This record gives sequence, C-alpha cells and structure tokens, in this order.
Amino acid sequence: MYLSRALVVGLLCLAYLASASSAALAQPAETRVRIGYQKYGVLLVVKGRGELDAALAAEHVKVEWAEFPGGIQLVEALQAGRIDLGVTGEAPPIFGQAAGAPLVYLAAEPAAPEAEAIVVKTSSPVHAVADLKGKKLVVNKGSNAHFLVVKALQEAGVPYSDVQVTYAPPADGRAAFEAGRVDAWAIWDPFYAVAQEAGGVRVLRDGKGLVRNTGFYVGTRTFTAAHPEIVRHFLDAIRSTDARVTAHPKEVAATLAPQLGLPEGILEKALTRSPWGVGPLTRDTQTAQQAIADAFLALKLIATPIKVSEAFPAIPASAAIPASPTISHSAEARAFATQR
Repeated sequence: MYLSRALVVGLLCLAYLASASSAALAQPAETRVRIGYQKYGVLLVVKGRGELDAALAAEHVKVEWAEFPGGIQLVEALQAGRIDLGVTGEAPPIFGQAAGAPLVYLAAEPAAPEAEAIVVKTSSPVHAVADLKGKKLVVNKGSNAHFLVVKALQEAGVPYSDVQVTYAPPADGRAAFEAGRVDAWAIWDPFYAVAQEAGGVRVLRDGKGLVRNTGFYVGTRTFTAAHPEIVRHFLDAIRSTDARVTAHPKEVAATLAPQLGLPEGILEKALTRSPWGVGPLTRDTQTAQQAIADAFLALKLIATPIKVSEAFPAIPASAAIPASPTISHSAEARAFATQR
C-alpha cells in the first residue's frame, strides 16, 4: 500500500512525540524546596558550600535560597507561603504563631546570650539600663534582641512603656543609632561585632545571665510532613557545616567576608562568640519559648495567647527527642498540648 510522504512524516512525528512523552513520564518530577536564611549564620555557610544543593539535586530536588534581614521577616515569608524551611531566633516564631503562621520547630541551636547586646555611644549619658527611661531605643521587632530589651528593662525595674521603643531592621537601626536619632540600639551578631569594631560604642547589657538567645530551625507544617527526607538532608547539612565552623572559624570567616562585605576579623569574632551545633528540642526549650510568649502577651506585643507546644513535636517524658524530620506535628502534638 502506498503512503504519501506527508502521511509518513505525520506518523513519524506522532511516534516521536509518544516516545518523548514516555521518556518524560519516566523521569521523576522535580520537587522544589525554598529555604530562608539571614545575612549571617550557618545557613549562609551551607548555601556557600553547595553540598545541600548537590545532595538534593541527586534526588531531583531543586533548592531556592532567599535572604532576609531578620528572623521576623523570614517568619512572615514562611507564613505567606514564600519559603518552606528557615532559621530564626527564639522570638520571631512567637510572633508568627500568634499571627497564625503554620510553622513547626525542627531543631535548636545552642544558646548564645553574649552574641547580642544593647549598646549606646561612648559619649552617652546613659550608663545603665535604668537610665533608658524616657530615652529612645531601636530594635528589630520580634527579634531575639527585642526579648533582650524586654528582660533587661524588667531587670532594671523600668516599665517597657517608659522607654520610646522604635522598630527597624538592622541596617535602618544602625543608621538611626549612628545619626543620633535614638539613644540605644539592641542588636545581634555580626552587626553587634561590627559596631564594636567600629568603636565609639559601649555595651549597656548583653544577654549573659538574662536571656538564652537560642536559634531555631523551622518549617511549614505541610512541607515538613510531606518531605521528611528533604528535612533530613537539611539538618544533616547544618550539622556538617556547624562542625566546620567550630573547627575552622578563621577559614569560614575568610569565606564569608567577601559575601558580607565585612572584615575577616569581625566575622571571626562573631563566629567564636557563639557556640555552633544543631540539637534536640527539649521540654526545657519549650518551656523557655512559652515564657517568651507570655512576656510578649503581657506587654501586648502579641494580641492573643498561644501554646508553643502546638508548634513543637510531642516531647516524651525523657524530656528530649532527637532533632528529626519524621516526628508528628499534628494530632500527637495537639494531644501533648492539652496535657499542659
């Protein structure tokens, strides 16, 4: 039977398309994970090393990185569905949970109370936290440093309302402080180390003996439940990088310096001032988070009471569970919450 050239070409095209379609179906669909990081911290090093991207690419997972000026901005992005995983200080998740963010805690960093402080200029008449009464102080709202302000004022017996607290991210806070528009600045590393290195500042109070300044790795409830293996890779990469930072702070500082536009010495100071690592979520950690939430509620910095246990995995009587992506964050966590 004679077939026209046009018909033959058409049949060949259909065969090619069918073959291409079958090949496409045989390829695993690519998954995407969006990770939020801040201008300083272990996730910046994880991103720079590229090992997490490579490990996940082998499993057909694409990593998208997003930088944020502070933890509260990162948590807001998580709440809006723009990121899936990230790292933040202890206070931003409180604000996020109070606003209805579907976040869950995954793991914790060691406490670093000396890596944040309230500073004033060396020429300032303010020599104690009590002297801040009636003065202006700038801090990033919802940050760990914000809780430092709350606790420092309580320690000094100064009502929070007696201080003119204004809110700004680190860059804007520094500008206001240097321009003399505020009397004090509550800030964390590496911005704290930068201010010290530049000179002309005096530490009014750091977090030692007052606050924990704990960092947390968090994610959205839906993503972490659906992709436990991605979360496992995420935490494994953090552990590996933490060990690198601890063992080779000078080398890591040299790597970060050009990325941040900061001198290596400043970064090394900041890196060695904080302990590094990723550890379990404990009952003690959960209790500390609840205390922060209660303090913010009492000052009406959050509008509604929250139970932080609802965003924690269920913690057994042994008081700690390993940092794990496979823990239940739904019915089991809610059941634990009702026992408190």
